[in-house]
Amino acid sequence: MSTENEGNAVPPAPSAPPVPVASHDASPQGPVPGGNAPTAPLPPVPHETPAAFAASGHGPAHQPGPTAEGSWPPPPPGTPSYGDGGASGPGTGWGAAYQQPAPKPRSGRGGLVAAVLVAALVAGGLGGGLGYTLAKDHDDHGSTTVSASDSSAAQVKRAPGTIANVAAGALPSTVTIEAESSNGEGGTGTGFVFDTQGHIVTNNHVVADAVDGGKLTATFPSGKKYNAEIVGHAQGYDVAVIKLKNAPSDLKPLALGDSDKVAVGDETIAIGAPFGLSNTVTTGIISAKDRPVASSDGSSTSKASYMSALQTDASINPGNSGGPLLNSSGAVIGINSAIQSSSSGGFGGSGQSGSIGLGFAIPINQAKYVAQQLIKTGKPVYAKIGASVSLEDTTDGAKITDQGTGGSAAVESGGPADKAGLKPGDLISKLDDHVIDSGPTLIGEIWTHKPGDKVTVTYKRGGQEHTAELTLGARQGDS
Repeated sequence: MSTENEGNAVPPAPSAPPVPVASHDASPQGPVPGGNAPTAPLPPVPHETPAAFAASGHGPAHQPGPTAEGSWPPPPPGTPSYGDGGASGPGTGWGAAYQQPAPKPRSGRGGLVAAVLVAALVAGGLGGGLGYTLAKDHDDHGSTTVSASDSSAAQVKRAPGTIANVAAGALPSTVTIEAESSNGEGGTGTGFVFDTQGHIVTNNHVVADAVDGGKLTATFPSGKKYNAEIVGHAQGYDVAVIKLKNAPSDLKPLALGDSDKVAVGDETIAIGAPFGLSNTVTTGIISAKDRPVASSDGSSTSKASYMSALQTDASINPGNSGGPLLNSSGAVIGINSAIQSSSSGGFGGSGQSGSIGLGFAIPINQAKYVAQQLIKTGKPVYAKIGASVSLEDTTDGAKITDQGTGGSAAVESGGPADKAGLKPGDLISKLDDHVIDSGPTLIGEIWTHKPGDKVTVTYKRGGQEHTAELTLGARQGDS
């Protein structure tokens, strides 16, 4: 299934897992509605040209779906968008578009909302003041209400495991990330402290604008802001690591949980900056596991990211991308990355997609491995089977194409698939015990493994079912 990185439409979900999603934090790469970077929506899976994803590890360029028109509500976007603040284009969900600081005028939704809120507060203050004065001057009978003393209110404690307690412990270790390209474009997303050395984990689409000579800043809830630099980024996984410059010595990394042990129905807590509203906490549950998702930021040049995602109904919007998805004990179980959106409309009428309760997060076990590789070498490492598969939106399996990308062989000579006896035309229906209904699903499932892992492939050839064991190969880098 395809989704937006908080903003792109998602194509109809196959009978099996693939679910395109929109990211929350993607920086605008293409038209990003609103001032916050949208969550990266999953790009719609192309129905014509097959791509050699499994062999090359590269995602196909996103093909924007037709614009929805007609009666309200409009039809859902073709590909989900990222859930961060860096992705652009309708369908981006996680990201929020970046707002230039004064004295430059702010035209995004965030500015409009801020103005409305300020006006409301001023009016509320005046009304409250007048009301209090009138009541004080005309209260001849005394009040019948009882107020708690300040001292007793200050002693209220939130029990361990409550949402308030978890949020209080996690918020100080989350940051709002602003990424700006050399030409001034950018977006807003979220990240969290990974270690005491100042490394912050987030989505690739959140920092994409700052990759080539751009600027990055990370702001803590306390208001302290630090300049940062990109350590490494993995477009295929949609994971990135940045490092704070002059990082403080008292950083507290968030505890990492075990995403393999997550169960459907477990409580979830998401922290992020939806539509630029930093340090926002939302809650929900794990709605599904191993959800095949292909997401992109919705731009014409964007390549898809693939994940076997955790699905949650915790509210995730543009700007949430890259933020932590926590369990009830406060441990990180995923990185919020994409959302499925029903329309491109939204907050302030800017056209940016918003949450409909279908959010997707990269499992932390996979993200941790990727982050460690990026810190160690600066480049991602992808597992591969060495075969090109069709990216058509099917439901019966992942078909090995007749020809690879650029006229290359569909099955890499001497690669894992070749050694296992796989051939062009074979239809892969399972990887170990996971059902494979399409090429994107296969790619996402392969990438949950590490190079060197042994897997069992079930495939059909000439109507007959076969199985083969192969050892996954490795490909370094996104290009």
